[in-house]
Amino acid sequence: MAQAAQKITLSSSRDIPFDKLVLSQSNVRRIKAGVSVEELAEDIARRGLLQGLSVRPVLDADGVETGKFEIPAGGRRFQALSLLVKQKRLAKTAPVPCVLRDVTSDILAEDDSLAENMQRVALHPLDQFRAFVALRDKGQGEEAIAAAFFVTPQIVKQRLKLASVAPALLEVYAEDGMTLEQLIAFTVNPDHARQVQVWDAVKNSWNKEPYSIRRMLTETSVRASDRRAVFVGVDVYDAAGGVVLRDLFQGDDGGWLEDPALLDRLVADKLQAEAQAIAAEGWKWIEVSTDLPYGYSHGLRRLVGDPSPLSADEAAEHAKLLAEYRALEEEYSGQDEYPEEIDARLGELEAAMEAFERRPLNFDAAEVGRAGVFVTLDRDGNLAAHRGYVRPEDEPREETVANFGDELGAEGQGADDGVSAYQLPSGSSATTIITSGGQPISAGLPDDEDDGALKPLPERLVMELTAHRTLALREAIGRSPDVALTLLLMKLVNDTFRSSGASGSCLEASVRPVYMSAQAPDLKDSPVAKAVDDRHAAWEADLPLGDDAVLWDYLSALDQASRLSLLAHCLSFGINALHEKVNPYGAGISASGLVRRMAQSEIVAEAVDLDMVAAGWEPTPDNYLNRVPKARILEAVREAKGEGTAQLLDHLKKGEMATEAERLLKGSGWLPEVLRRSDLAALDGDDAAEGQGALNEEPLGAAEIDAEIDLPAFLMADLPVESTAMMAAE
Repeated sequence: MAQAAQKITLSSSRDIPFDKLVLSQSNVRRIKAGVSVEELAEDIARRGLLQGLSVRPVLDADGVETGKFEIPAGGRRFQALSLLVKQKRLAKTAPVPCVLRDVTSDILAEDDSLAENMQRVALHPLDQFRAFVALRDKGQGEEAIAAAFFVTPQIVKQRLKLASVAPALLEVYAEDGMTLEQLIAFTVNPDHARQVQVWDAVKNSWNKEPYSIRRMLTETSVRASDRRAVFVGVDVYDAAGGVVLRDLFQGDDGGWLEDPALLDRLVADKLQAEAQAIAAEGWKWIEVSTDLPYGYSHGLRRLVGDPSPLSADEAAEHAKLLAEYRALEEEYSGQDEYPEEIDARLGELEAAMEAFERRPLNFDAAEVGRAGVFVTLDRDGNLAAHRGYVRPEDEPREETVANFGDELGAEGQGADDGVSAYQLPSGSSATTIITSGGQPISAGLPDDEDDGALKPLPERLVMELTAHRTLALREAIGRSPDVALTLLLMKLVNDTFRSSGASGSCLEASVRPVYMSAQAPDLKDSPVAKAVDDRHAAWEADLPLGDDAVLWDYLSALDQASRLSLLAHCLSFGINALHEKVNPYGAGISASGLVRRMAQSEIVAEAVDLDMVAAGWEPTPDNYLNRVPKARILEAVREAKGEGTAQLLDHLKKGEMATEAERLLKGSGWLPEVLRRSDLAALDGDDAAEGQGALNEEPLGAAEIDAEIDLPAFLMADLPVESTAMMAAE
C-alpha cells in the first residue's frame, strides 16, 4: 500500500520588537551591491517594509533561548531599519514582521541566507520600462517617479522612451532577440512602421550595429546643424509642425529634422522675405537660391560701391578696438605663443573690427536701377546677399539712345517697352523682379549598392570630377604664361592651317568662359576657386574697364611680364577639360572631339605639372564615395592602404563604408582615375597605368593630336560603338 506524501509545514511568522533583533554572522552577503542602505531606508519610510525578515532564536551556551533573534536573511533591510531608528524616525520597540525558523530545523542559517539571494530572479529591464509607463498612465509624473526610485528624471524619460518602441520589437527584445543597445538605437525615430522596416532589413545581416540602425532611421532626415536648419531655426521649424527626432541616450548635435520638404519651404519663404526687404533698395532684379554654383556671376559687371561712412561714435569705438589690439600685440610680441585668454581676446577684437569693415556699401542710384542681387546662404547658415551685378542686356547704350531715341524700347535692349535706357525704375520693391534660381535643386543620384564587378563611373560624376580638373587647369594656366602662350599658338595654328577645323580643342580661344553645367556643391569653395577669384579680383581692380581707349593705353604701357600674366589669366577662362556627354546627332561635342579634348587636356596638365591633391581635392562621401558602388570604394582603399585594410571594410554597409573610407583616404593623396595624370601613372608601372587614362609614355606633339588615342575604360564606356569609325572619318 502506497504511503501518503508528508505535508509541508511552513515556518510561522510573528512581529518581533526591533530591539530584540541582531544581525547574524551567518549572512553570506559581504559585498555591497544594488540599492544603497540609505536609499532602501527612504523607500521603507515611504511605503513600509514589503518583505519580512528571516530570523532564528539566539541560544546561549546551554542551548536555551535568550529572547534575542538573529537575522541570517534580510540583513540590508535590518540595516535600513537601524538607520531609521538612529534617525529617530522609527521606535526601538517597533514590531518588525519576521518569519521564524524553528530552532530544531536542520537547515543551516547560511543555507537560508544563500537561498534568499540566489533563488530570486532579477526584474527584466522591459518589465521596468513598462512599470514606469503604468505609473505615468495612473497620474504619477516623471519627477515623482524619479524621486520614488532614486533616479534622475532623465533616466525616467529614457525608460519611457524605450517602452515606446514598436511592440513587435519589444517582444523581440524580451526574447533576447536583440540587445539593449540595439533597442536604444530604435528610440531615435518614433515611427513604429519604420522601426519594424529597419529591423527586418538588418536582423539577418552581418551589420546590425546600433549606429547602423540609428543611421537608417535618420537617413531621410536633416541634421539640426545643417545650414538650412541654422538659417530657419529649429524653433521656427517646430512651430510650423515639423517633427524633431532626438536621441535621449547620446549626443545628437541638436537632433534631426524629420520633414526636409517643410524645412526647404521655410528656407524658401525666409529667403523670399529677405529678398523682398532688399528689393526696397531699388534693384532691378534679385535671384534667390539656396546654393549658387561656381561661376554664377561670370559675364556680369560688378558695381564698385563705397562703404557707408562711420558715425562719430562708431569711429571712436573702432579706434578704441584697434588701439587695444595693437597694444596687446606689442605687449606679447616677444612670446612664441599668446596666453589662452589673450588669444581669445584678440579674436574678439578681430571679429568686432571686421563687423565695422563689413558695413553696407553705397552704390550709384543710377546703377542700382539696372543692377541686381544674388540672395543665398553661406556655409554657416547665414544670409548672404551679393549686391551690384549688371547683366549685359541691362548695360546703358548711349549710341542707341542718340541715333534711335524712343525706339530703344525694342526687346533685348535692357529696357521695358517705351522706356529709355536712362529712364530708371522708381526704386520701389514692386518693380524688382525676384526669381528663385531656375531649376529645382537635384536630390542627387540614388545610392548604388551593387557589390559586383567594377562598373564605369556615373556620367554626371565624371562631369563633376572633370569640372574640378578644368578649374584646376585654369588656375595653373593662369600662372603659367609660357604654357598659355604655347597653347594659344597651337590653337591658332590649328585654326589657320587645318581647313577641316579643329573641333574639340580644350581651349576656347575667343575667350568665352566655359560654364560647368555639372559641378559638385563644394567646387565654389575649393582652394583653386578662391585662387582664380582672387587673381581675377586683383586684375579687375587694376584694369580701367569701361573705356576702351584708356584700356588700350593701359595695356600698351604694361611691362612684358605683366602682359604675359594677364594673357595667361584671360586665356585660362577658356580652358575646357570637361568630359561631356557625346551627342551623335551633331549638337554638342562629337565622340572624336571628346577624345581629342581629353587627350589635349592631358598634355596641358603635364605641361603645368597639375597636381589635383595640391589643388585641394580629396575624396569625400559627397564628391565621390557615396556616388560609386562599394567595389569602387574598396578599390580606392586597396590602392591607397593595401588589401588588408580594404578587407576590414568589405562587411560594412555603403554609408559606413564611405565614411570610414574618407577617414582612411584623408591625406593619402589617392585620386580617382579621372583626376590622375597619365604621365605619372605610367611611371608607376604598367599595372598602375592601366585604366587610368594614360597616354603613351612619350608625350604627344601638336602634330600628333589627331592620331588614334586609346581612352581609358571609364571614358570609353560612355562613347557610342561607332566612335572609332567617326574618328577615322575625320
